[in-house]
Amino acid sequence: MLDVRDPRLRPLAFDGNFGLEREALRVTEDGHMAHTPHPFPADHPRIVRDFCENQTEINTRVWPTAEEAVTELKALNGEILRVLGNGERGTGNGEVLWPFSNPPPLRGEDDVVPAKFVGAQSGKSSYRDYLAAKYGRYLMTYCGIHVNFSFGDRLLEASGVDRNSLYLHIAAGSVLWGWIVVALTAASPLADSSLFLLESGGGDDLFTGFASVRCGDLGYWNHFTPVNDFSSVEAYANAIRGYVKRGQIAAPSELYYPVRLKPRGANRLETLVAEGIDHIELRCVDLNPLVGGLADSRDIMFIQLFFLWCAARPPARLTERDQVQAVRNFKNAARYDLDLARISLPDGSSASVREIGLRLLSSMSRFFAEFPQKVADVIAFEREKLEHPERRYAEQIRERFGGTFAQKGLAFAKKLTEDANV
Repeated sequence: MLDVRDPRLRPLAFDGNFGLEREALRVTEDGHMAHTPHPFPADHPRIVRDFCENQTEINTRVWPTAEEAVTELKALNGEILRVLGNGERGTGNGEVLWPFSNPPPLRGEDDVVPAKFVGAQSGKSSYRDYLAAKYGRYLMTYCGIHVNFSFGDRLLEASGVDRNSLYLHIAAGSVLWGWIVVALTAASPLADSSLFLLESGGGDDLFTGFASVRCGDLGYWNHFTPVNDFSSVEAYANAIRGYVKRGQIAAPSELYYPVRLKPRGANRLETLVAEGIDHIELRCVDLNPLVGGLADSRDIMFIQLFFLWCAARPPARLTERDQVQAVRNFKNAARYDLDLARISLPDGSSASVREIGLRLLSSMSRFFAEFPQKVADVIAFEREKLEHPERRYAEQIRERFGGTFAQKGLAFAKKLTEDANV
């Protein structure tokens, strides 16, 4: 579909656009869910609420490089920490921002307060009440990073490819191979016991066997396995409409799938069909406490490389069985032990996540062999995580915060707030 190894396209290979979304929970000075109102104006252009009133979400601008997108993410995160630390806009009551994808100790369903909206936006409150009743409030406390990416206009024009066809092609490839991003960015191996053991009272570590709890079997998934249609924009939209019509979900936004195709502006299927695909969203990156609950720009750049690699691969003709297995692959890639967890491919072959992951990275290395050294460095950075397990985020986090996750996590969150307010 689009092969940036073509000499005509190589100079434009990294002509693209990045936008990041990051969720994080405000917690009290004693390490529990904050119940105070959202401390930012309702019309703040970059800092909003997600499911919970205390779940702040950052939406960056669109940037031409991963580094610039991460830089703004860090700046906005700093703004939040300064508000919490200095008492601007009426706060300053000892709250901090929890830098982990798994929540702090929870004290029951009532501890998770859905965000409240009024007036023309009151429907958002009703929708949150519906989600809470269907999935339980605890699942809504998971936080992550969504990576939105689009190819630059110059690259698309030079390639002559149809925009919609290209993004559909990449989405199908991402369904098949996108589990590699989970394996490489998983950073939530520890949870407080209260997340799953309701009578525990909290305060004890719980290791579930996952490197990313939110992306694994215990994470936030629909009650059915979606089977999407990537043959055309209309077919893609109609498949999602079918879930709504059958009552499996109440709205397209309830489709909790690792890959989404989105239009410019408001995320509506009608807009997607009428105006076409503007960008692709990958929703399976954990908060990385090793970089302050943000993201390493090399991981975000790797996602761009992954999309470019997918763009040049043969079309993925995904059967229903392939798509069901693909979801299982995403969940398996979230496992802590990548030698025991397995990936199954459409040709019937299977092997460990580590083995197939290394094969995939070798394929990407060959694909980008003639590109600048920076590209090879990013792929090498990711390869190190599979070749040396101690370099995976999950293993580092378990070593650093294990034993008393809630206490160590809170102390770390306070340190991040202090550093931002120096």
